[in-house]
Amino acid sequence: MNTETNELRIAVIGAGPAGVYSSDIFLRQLSKLGEELGLGTKARIDLFEKLPVPFGLVRYGVAPDHPSIKFIASALEKTLDNPDIHLYCDVEFGKDVTLDELLARYDAVLFATGAVKDKPLNLPGADLDGVYGAAKFVEWYDGYPTGAREWPLDAEEVAVIGGGNVAMDVARELMRNADDLKAKTDIPDNVYEGIQSNKAKVLHLFIRRGVAQAKFSVQELREMEKLPGVQLIINEDDYDLDEETIEVAGQDKLTRQMVEELFTIREMAEDMEDDGDVDFEGNPADRKYYVHFNSAPTEILGEDGKVAAIRVERTETSADGKMTRTGEFTDYPVQAVYHAIGYQPAEAPGIAYDAKGAHLANANGDGRITTEAAGGDVRERLYATGWAKRGPVGLIGSTKSDALMIVTNMLEDLAKAAEGGRVAEDRDPQSIDRLLESRGVKPIDFAGWKKVDAYERAEGAKEGRDHKKVIDPEQMRALAHA
Repeated sequence: MNTETNELRIAVIGAGPAGVYSSDIFLRQLSKLGEELGLGTKARIDLFEKLPVPFGLVRYGVAPDHPSIKFIASALEKTLDNPDIHLYCDVEFGKDVTLDELLARYDAVLFATGAVKDKPLNLPGADLDGVYGAAKFVEWYDGYPTGAREWPLDAEEVAVIGGGNVAMDVARELMRNADDLKAKTDIPDNVYEGIQSNKAKVLHLFIRRGVAQAKFSVQELREMEKLPGVQLIINEDDYDLDEETIEVAGQDKLTRQMVEELFTIREMAEDMEDDGDVDFEGNPADRKYYVHFNSAPTEILGEDGKVAAIRVERTETSADGKMTRTGEFTDYPVQAVYHAIGYQPAEAPGIAYDAKGAHLANANGDGRITTEAAGGDVRERLYATGWAKRGPVGLIGSTKSDALMIVTNMLEDLAKAAEGGRVAEDRDPQSIDRLLESRGVKPIDFAGWKKVDAYERAEGAKEGRDHKKVIDPEQMRALAHA
């Protein structure tokens, strides 16, 4: 049966924040500008996600104790509850459906594929037993469907390398009290049991540059301040900022707020020490969390193939953020090292990759996919947004501004195309369903996701929680298709 329609047809790869925001903004902008662009105001967006459930980074890339996450997830869910957006979870681009097959059925294809791998840690000793990339640890504590189910948490002294929010998340979870975490989040049982048996008593966070150059959000710092049983310890010298550095930091509102919060932490750390090594509530602390700025790890030292210590060089940072090394080294005894030095956005089969920028090749960052990383030709009807477009930088908020720019470019290109942008030959909206069915692929739609969500809520309610995550992909599929 052919049910051909005249609406624009857009495929979006990735149902994380970038993909969902872009779908929403596309429909809004089309409704507003479509008539004057000669495109009409109707579009069908099919959103393809390789995991059995949507929301990407919000569900699987951010620590479970972020209070804003529930709010963002619920906003994304409202967007997906739109009859013009069709969710196809458990469908992997390049495996279950190819680029050519999408281009035959859609007028444009937008990649919002995010990132799941760590950038490599290029230090001597990085291959020792006990060195972990943040991405895999985050997968474990967030219950990623194909992630580890157990995590070795037997090190009493641990190091975290990194000056951004992921490093803060990792450090915080390593210092977390399991009961406190369980009460406030959706962690599954295996994560609760893992954190309950965590032996870490001392944590060192190493940030290569100075207090004014860190990339933490104020929210991350405030969450760090309220860890039960944890004493924060700082180095006074790190806070000795010259006038030029203070002036430069003050020019940017977010940097200024972050620096002010770090000075609040300095005062807290002094009070914690003066009051007899206590936590933020004045209770005796049984864990110590050291925050080291101007500290660049240079080597991980091992014994019998396992991590034994980390060697760190003192640095100096000028007001413009330029770092210089001092030649002063300190060795810290640790038995595990976690590195959170950035993610590597995923590659997409058939799309050129810019290895230097760590994103899909696109023209001058405008989201139009190109044939090669540097100076390639624009490939018509192909676009990238979010981390797939710009690399692993920026918070979820930057994804919205990205989406608006890319959608504007898409509408402009569609308006220039013949027949008002309707260029896909196969305009039957059921064609994609037949193709997937012929391959034995059973997508999970929005109604299927709602069944998984309802089960997670019911399981959480049994323990007085909002949610309790399902982590087994087969269980998700069984729930969704029931």
